[in-house]
Amino acid sequence: MTWEVRVLDPRTDPEPEGWAGFLAAQQAPVPWDYGLLRVESRFSRSPNVLTVISDGGEIVAAVLAMLCAPVSPDRPGAVRGVARLGPRWVEVQHAWLSGYPPWLFADGVDAADRREIMRRFERAVGRFTGPGCLGVVYRTVPPESLDMLTGRGRPVRDTMPTSVLENRFVDVDGWLASLRRSRRLSLRGQSKKIAADPDVIVRTEAARTDLDALELATLLREHRERMGPVKFDRRGPVTAEYLGELIRRPDVITSTYHDGEGRLLAFTNVLDHPVAPLHQHWAALAPEEGRPKHLYFEAVVRNVRYMIEGNRKSLSMGRGLTDLKATLGFQPVPLLGVIVPRPVTRW
Repeated sequence: MTWEVRVLDPRTDPEPEGWAGFLAAQQAPVPWDYGLLRVESRFSRSPNVLTVISDGGEIVAAVLAMLCAPVSPDRPGAVRGVARLGPRWVEVQHAWLSGYPPWLFADGVDAADRREIMRRFERAVGRFTGPGCLGVVYRTVPPESLDMLTGRGRPVRDTMPTSVLENRFVDVDGWLASLRRSRRLSLRGQSKKIAADPDVIVRTEAARTDLDALELATLLREHRERMGPVKFDRRGPVTAEYLGELIRRPDVITSTYHDGEGRLLAFTNVLDHPVAPLHQHWAALAPEEGRPKHLYFEAVVRNVRYMIEGNRKSLSMGRGLTDLKATLGFQPVPLLGVIVPRPVTRW
């Protein structure tokens, strides 16, 4: 094959020619946008590298990964230079697309080509990472994609599943009717209570320009700190710069909850998609800080309504809280991890 393999640093390398058209053809979710990759990577302690595979000048595949170090720095991580000499590994995942595969393939790229492309990706990204590279770790592999990554010396591990609700409903009442009685009554009661509460102001819109991105990022960071650290998570916090760019997009729907004095109680956002929108970020004040209980469930109802009324095929809720999401009709979708130590890739 005459494929050209390029490993790009979105912070400094220009957007590859044809990238926007490739994303449109693959119906790629919002965070694949090169401008968003640039902003997210600019402030990340585990920066993105994007590997683009072209055939005759036309992009046929792309793989996104993070460069991770054993000790995460407080400042943005380096990509090139002396950082190449220290121990690092390549973590193949899309930082803010929990549960989605971190690769895209053009139509017509068959199973054999996909397997060969991933091998070429591993060799190229290993050389790019430098002599200190320890290997490649795939964090979110759908079972149907496992064959293109497995082989001798490549152990496979179960990882946290993602949760997806398939749209088989005419309206929200149909979805509620599919839930167990106690959950159905609870959701209806909570939604009515919040709607009737004059001290809770809810606003849902795309392309929000009325919000303070630093306030959103601070709330999200504090919320995640209360939840506790995620094991083996090398992602940094979501920055105000990234959220500011994200929520201004017309394909990102943000819901906010403020009290009567204008204090932000909670927010969530949905990444729109013609097939499978993603309920991405959720953050709220702790109950003892004065926010009403059950805002999370009100947000879920709101987002399920968006899926149904928009005639989308499914809604993803990402990873974590699997048992709770199951009570809302979301089904766990298994994901696997594949570990590829450096000697296996034959760089």
